Amino acid sequence: MVVDYEYADGIARIFLNRPERLNAVTPPLVDGVLAGLARAEQDAARVVILAGRGRSFCAGHDLKEPTPVETVTETRQRLERIQDVTRRIRTFPGVVVAAVHGYALGAGCEFALACDFVVADEQAQFGFPEVGVGLSVTGGISQLLPHLVGLAKARELLLLGDRITAPEALAIGMIHRVGPHEQVAAELAARLVERPQGALQLAKRVLDLGLDGTLETALAVEVEHALITSLAGEHDKPREEFSHG
Repeated sequence: MVVDYEYADGIARIFLNRPERLNAVTPPLVDGVLAGLARAEQDAARVVILAGRGRSFCAGHDLKEPTPVETVTETRQRLERIQDVTRRIRTFPGVVVAAVHGYALGAGCEFALACDFVVADEQAQFGFPEVGVGLSVTGGISQLLPHLVGLAKARELLLLGDRITAPEALAIGMIHRVGPHEQVAAELAARLVERPQGALQLAKRVLDLGLDGTLETALAVEVEHALITSLAGEHDKPREEFSHG
């Protein structure tokens, strides 16, 4: 299983489970995350913790996987399937907490920032290497990142691709807490699960209303850009893997 699921006392835990590849993203992993979120909703989980097994949260797309032979329609469907993780997290009726350690790069960083809360350990690193390897961001990050850190900082992070540490991410408002990621996420979930569920859902929704009106537009544009970079073959040039692992 490339994604594990646990549930107890109103809290669901979804673990990315490809530790040998630093939980790099593949279609089965995407399917597993979506299935985990669906199961959490069936279990009426009030809080979901999204985390990674092994040494990292998620090191981005797995560039060691064979390049898929696809039609344009199939590529679009694959990209939109990845974006469904963002859609599903943001429409989940409870609160979703990302518990980050090690790397949260590319699609992994997108998964984290789609969550309602992001906690990370001191050594965690965040980054968007896509532009440097001839790819384009997905996951709604073109809308979510400027909303979190401002347009100027978002430009710097996306165009230069520099990695930042958890304390740096906290300082610019990209994440919420820094500390032992499992402990901090569990403490946050314990507080959230005790709050009135209906009020919590409404509070989550009202905060997202101002953003969600344009999020679908951002998601659609990202797919078009990802298709352009894919068809142009820019990502076939030599490059280093996201994960360095």
